[in-house]
Amino acid sequence: MRFSGSYLIAAFLAVASSGCFPLSDGSDWKGAVNHQVSQLGYQNWIIITEASFPARNRPGFRQVTASAEVPEVVDYVLNALEETQHVRPRIYTTREMRSVENDFAPGIEDMRKRIAASLHGHEPTELDQQSLITLIDAANKDYEVLIIRTPTALPYTSVFMELQPGYWDAESEDRLRGRIENEKREKLSQPTP
Repeated sequence: MRFSGSYLIAAFLAVASSGCFPLSDGSDWKGAVNHQVSQLGYQNWIIITEASFPARNRPGFRQVTASAEVPEVVDYVLNALEETQHVRPRIYTTREMRSVENDFAPGIEDMRKRIAASLHGHEPTELDQQSLITLIDAANKDYEVLIIRTPTALPYTSVFMELQPGYWDAESEDRLRGRIENEKREKLSQPTP
């Protein structure tokens, strides 16, 4: 059976727009990450996953396959984010990683140390992995999620990054909302002419 070029292009676009599809084969993962980071904004997520993290097939999930371990990819992504001004990460790690014993997962103690060192001083929030996956699924209903899959073969070593505005923080937002609310109250309390 022969397919025309336009049929193949249409088929590729249908697959590409239908859900998670790989953006790299691992050889140029850094270029793919740089491209994706420049397109992501507030409320998007980046997940640097260990090898067995489940693949997602809903629209809005993008996947990059990296040829480096979780700590190296975390370090690279944080460097890329630090070069942008538009977003900064809120970092989550799995609560389970802290409890996994080296006897059952040889190398996990060293991996925990390497991940901690790769976080550039960010203090991660720990949540159980299922809660993090639930957060990702809820966010993905409206926002893009970038999954960077690594060959790391240790359980619960995935690192999750929720992107926040880089030039506007929660305290500034609270002050702005308070000011707007005060202006509304003042306007309502003024007598009408």
